[in-house]
Amino acid sequence: MADGLQMSRRIRRTPYTDRVEALGVRGFSVVNHTLLPKAFQHSVEDDYWHLRTNVQLWDVGCQRQIELRGPDAAKLIQWMTPRDIGSAHVGDCVYTPLIDRDGYLFNDPILIKLAADHFWLSIADSDVELYALGLATGAGLDVSVREADIWPLAVQGPLAEDLIAGLFGESLRSVRYFKTAWIDVEGTPCLIARSGYSGQGGFELYAEAAIGPRLWDTLWAAGQHLGIRPGCPNLIDRIETGLLSFGNEMTRANHPLECGLARWCDLDADINCLGLDALRRIAKEGSRNRMCGVAFSAPTDRVCAQPWPVSVDGERVGQLTSAIHSPRRHAHVGLGILATHAATIGQTVSVQLPDGTEGRGTVQPLPFPDTD
Repeated sequence: MADGLQMSRRIRRTPYTDRVEALGVRGFSVVNHTLLPKAFQHSVEDDYWHLRTNVQLWDVGCQRQIELRGPDAAKLIQWMTPRDIGSAHVGDCVYTPLIDRDGYLFNDPILIKLAADHFWLSIADSDVELYALGLATGAGLDVSVREADIWPLAVQGPLAEDLIAGLFGESLRSVRYFKTAWIDVEGTPCLIARSGYSGQGGFELYAEAAIGPRLWDTLWAAGQHLGIRPGCPNLIDRIETGLLSFGNEMTRANHPLECGLARWCDLDADINCLGLDALRRIAKEGSRNRMCGVAFSAPTDRVCAQPWPVSVDGERVGQLTSAIHSPRRHAHVGLGILATHAATIGQTVSVQLPDGTEGRGTVQPLPFPDTD
């Protein structure tokens, strides 16, 4: 394994790790104590162009499924989120910011409603299982909280629909965004959702561990005539699309209103959410910061491994937490949180680069405007 990690049981493999190793994975990150492939033989830019035109197969097993099941399952979820989940239907996927009692973010999972009393939280990188279990235990709720033995696999790109429909039926073309269906994989039911961590469209398949390797092999073989490649979340695509990464763009130090998540916070709803009153106070006072995009010149090909300071007329106004060169814009693009007074579309900013130079650019809306 060429990732440089010192492996142990604390860093978990997925049912697909053997497959990505055989296909030449060049590096991993660790999310939810689980391996996430980060690079293959192709460059990030080449991978980006392929994602925009073909189809890729991603091991995203690190998106762990925290299962909440029982009479109080919906109550527990609502307690953690300021989004009103009362209108969610069985089969829906719902983007769900989770907050603490002070209104600050704990995670931003996709909620999947399997039944009235049965949910999965497909989580970003924080220990939601422990948070939910602690709340449930302390409040004496009648709910089971556990990590399900379910391992997501993403099929992303404009040819993803052709691949999925060809394998599992033409009816899947009609599955709408953030909706789900059930497919049969060698006699085992598998949930499939029109979703994914890219701007190019696709599906995510939620497979039991036992069928994971066979599912990968089936998709891989069927995708050969479509030019399928192994892939992973692409940083250029992610930034251009405005997809936020918990732990990068936002942490426990941020509340959802400054992260551009206000539309998923029902501040006027009659719901029982642990941090809702705190979030209402923050909204009344006004957010001091705002998530935005920045497009700028940069005489470097380095990615943003550490935050890059952003200033206006010599005054530091925030930082970029993710940035990379965009080949379609012939400039760098970045995501970050800036002071509200500086986060105006078109505002000229300076970005301090690791080598001591500065890149000049402007504040952009999210997602970035398309150039095609």
